[in-house]
This record gives sequence, C-alpha cells and structure tokens, in this order.
Amino acid sequence: MRLLRLFSILDRLRARRHPISAETLARDMGVSLRTIYRDMATLQEMGAPVRGEAGIGYQIEKGYFLPPLHFDPDELDALIIGTELAAARGDQHLGDAAERARAKMIAVLPDHIRDKHRDLPLYAYSALGKADEDNLTFLTPLRTALRQHDKLMISYLDLKDQPSQRTVRPLALTVFDRAWLLTSWCEKANDFRNFRVDRIQSLTTTGETFRPEPGKLYNDYVKTFNPPEKH
Repeated sequence: MRLLRLFSILDRLRARRHPISAETLARDMGVSLRTIYRDMATLQEMGAPVRGEAGIGYQIEKGYFLPPLHFDPDELDALIIGTELAAARGDQHLGDAAERARAKMIAVLPDHIRDKHRDLPLYAYSALGKADEDNLTFLTPLRTALRQHDKLMISYLDLKDQPSQRTVRPLALTVFDRAWLLTSWCEKANDFRNFRVDRIQSLTTTGETFRPEPGKLYNDYVKTFNPPEKH
C-alpha cells in the first residue's frame, strides 16, 4: 500500500503547476502529516525530482519531467481487453473501476498512440443475466477483505442446498465462465475451502484481521494440486 501511495503522490505533483502543501497531501491521501514527510523523504532518497520548501509546499523540480507510461501494442491490447473483461464479468463497482482505469491509461499515452487506442474495437461480453448480476452482491466486500486480510463470517448454501456458517480467511477470487469462486482458509474445517460467491447468503466482517501463515496461503492451496515430485 505504501508503494501505491508513493506513486499516487508523484501523480498529484505531476498534475500540479504550483506547489502543493503537506497538509493538502495528507488530507487527500487520508494519512498523517508525519506519514507525508516520511514519504517525501523516501521519494527524495530514491532520486525522485521532488523539491520541498517550508511554507510553500512540494513540487516537481523545474527542468525535470516524469515520463508517461509506455506500452507496446500487444501490452495495450491486453490491458484494454482486461478492463473489458472486468467490466463484463464483475459487479457495478468493478465495472466502473475498469472504465476509470482504462480512461486513465489512455490519458497518459502519447498523442499518436492515444488516438489509435482510444476507440480500439476490442470488446468483451458476458452471458450473465440480471439474476446473475444480483448474485454478485458480495463481490465488492470480498475484494476489500482480500486487500485488508479481514476475517469473514459467511452464511453459505452449498450445491445440495445445505446451509452452514463459516469463519474464513479470504485468500483469492477467481472468475470462471458462470461464477466467481472464493478460495479461503476455513477455520471450521481447519483446511482450504472454495465457496461460490453466488451461493453466499450473508457476509459480515468479524472485526479481526489475519496474518499470512505458512501452510494457510493460496500458494499452499495450489500446491495441493501439484504435489512435489518424489526422488
């Protein structure tokens, strides 16, 4: 998260023609002044062309510029298709975020490339109906829990319509043709379990977070399908 914040600070400085105060940055980023001062010191140590003056604020030094992102045509195609798929297969929040991400990506491209890719005819469609979209209610809170390592209490209805209550550590979300799948560490089973998002009946956070533990990670789950070779 800190790395993302550093990039976000650079983006804000690049967008400003005039210095921006540490107080403004702290308010915009939702962090303390002390955090902003530490971040600025880190950026300067890394060689970022950032200058700060007491009572004035921070800005990119004159004579320097931060180059825009550069992608080759195949990379751009991949990113555009990726945002199209996210919009087609996700809920409203993910779809809106995909559109914003695509707009930001196109905006930072050089003019001659931007014109070619702004309306590039690469599309993705979904076979999901309205009922399927309604079953993605919990996709946004699940994505949040993944980022924050929140433990969750879920009420689940399995494929045989048997209900259960589970306390889980969300580890991954995977989208398939007809469903999203939550891979988690289930404390009730003391093992990995998969849950279809459209079969989750209710979801609440427990107020607890968890630390990644060896043996209870997504990579450990993947290894159950690919056991090490015996020599």
